[in-house]
Amino acid sequence: MNLDTIKKVKLFKGIEEAELQSLLSCLSAEAVYYEKDQTIFFSGESIEQFGIVLSGQVKVVNDDYYGNRNILAKIDAGNLFGESFAYAAIDSLPVSVITTTECELLFINHRRLAAPRPRACAFHSRLIWNMLNIVSVKNIMLTQKIEFTSKRTTREKLLAYLSAEAKKTGSSRFSIPFNRQELADYLAVEQSAMSAELSKLRNDGMLNFHKNQFELL
Repeated sequence: MNLDTIKKVKLFKGIEEAELQSLLSCLSAEAVYYEKDQTIFFSGESIEQFGIVLSGQVKVVNDDYYGNRNILAKIDAGNLFGESFAYAAIDSLPVSVITTTECELLFINHRRLAAPRPRACAFHSRLIWNMLNIVSVKNIMLTQKIEFTSKRTTREKLLAYLSAEAKKTGSSRFSIPFNRQELADYLAVEQSAMSAELSKLRNDGMLNFHKNQFELL
């Protein structure tokens, strides 16, 4: 495992690099490589580990009975996935986690973090604080996604999402982490209808775009 990469992970914020190796051993952390489009966690299974993306990217998806896909999130390097489900101890995972690129992932058993051994290292309190911060931020992001998808029309969903991205970057020009199909899956709309609405918004002088590059006018 590359400690230079691991020390940038949000979960390990405030922990000195010199202490990371013993901490990872205490957590029984395991690094695993995955190819693109591999499923890491399957919907319907029970998990006891959560993952950390060290390199590459994964996506969290929900597929309904009819095969319609909803992208809940994309997880980039330095971020966690599966932690809420692991700690909730649910019997059946409601989502799947799939790699979008080649990835190096770090897995940690949630029990090792939440209930450390009697002689555990002094950094577990810091880890728990970091985990609470991560989960809280994700809850805020999920609330924002609900705000987007609760809009009545495809146009309203697009404008709400793109306005939020512009505000987040502090610029009217920005890129988004989705291609067209992924954006449609994220906003829970039909891809063809969404593409048509984007063209209308451009014709109406409200925005310009090229692939995943956008500019609000």
